[in-house]
Amino acid sequence: MQIVHAPHLPVRQDWLALRSEPVLEPELLIVDAHHHLWDRQTGRYLADEFGKDVASGHRVVSTVYVQCRSMLRQDGPDAMKPVGEVEFANGIAAMFASGAYGRARCCEAIVGGADLTLGAELDAVLETMLQVSGGRLCGIRNPLAWHASPEVSSSPVTPPRDLMANPVFRQGVRALGRFGLSLDAWVYHTQLDDLYELAHAADRVTVVIDHFGGPLGVGPYAGQRVAVHAEWKQKLARLANLPNTRIKLGGAGMNVFGFDFPTRELPPSSEELASAWRPYFDTCVELFGVDRCMFESNFPVDKAMFSYGVLWNTFKRLASAMSADEKSALFSGTAATTYRLAIPGDKT
Repeated sequence: MQIVHAPHLPVRQDWLALRSEPVLEPELLIVDAHHHLWDRQTGRYLADEFGKDVASGHRVVSTVYVQCRSMLRQDGPDAMKPVGEVEFANGIAAMFASGAYGRARCCEAIVGGADLTLGAELDAVLETMLQVSGGRLCGIRNPLAWHASPEVSSSPVTPPRDLMANPVFRQGVRALGRFGLSLDAWVYHTQLDDLYELAHAADRVTVVIDHFGGPLGVGPYAGQRVAVHAEWKQKLARLANLPNTRIKLGGAGMNVFGFDFPTRELPPSSEELASAWRPYFDTCVELFGVDRCMFESNFPVDKAMFSYGVLWNTFKRLASAMSADEKSALFSGTAATTYRLAIPGDKT
């Protein structure tokens, strides 16, 4: 896989500070179903930084750490280097479990990054990850987002074009089922048919579609939001027909979605964001139902466009017409079920 310059927008704390909102529904339980932690040339976002965001006033009780190539092992076989990321995330989880960083149990579930094209070597890697995860490893993610246009880029890693159709990769995905692990998949809307074939071929594995399923708004898709929405919805409907699929609602702070909020004088309000994302939210809930949808922050990537507090206000505005049970599913229940989390008030 080719490593390229990180395409993420810079986080401007002084700009974000220009927008402050009171917290809506502060007692609503939240599981942040998708975030990252790292210390790299583009910035530092570790326990201190994430802990401050989580303490923004919303009732975040648990979070899911997702693979982003942080803290890979320097030494040893290449296949085992991603074990270092699981060790790192588990260490951060232990810090939050101590209570020294607030109420939230951050990184309580971990989505690691074992290379699913390893073939016979994969079992040993997954077994080692499970051993070092403190029982927190729940899934695996490999880079999958690919597009021919150089203007469409959302990751420092560019995977092979047809990775999802690779028989060895598919074998690796099916192997996750034997270990009780799910697959997280970040793909663009142009790849949803390929993801359908993959999810259909691995029907015993829960496949979690990241970031609204990637409806693009840049490069060839700039100014084509209505046409893209129609194509995205049609492809996403096929995936929703597979009972082993789930979807994360979020990630729209990435530049590939094509929103111009970072260019404005003031950061967006939760009302502005909710208006912009409403078509995606409504479609996902219509297709998957609340029991297969979950909210995510995708921080710190999306922090370039809005603060953590404004983001969760946005989600609460999007779900304002929902019943209490529907809100519970969207904000915590689906994530807890998918990633095997016990949350306060859980009846199980």
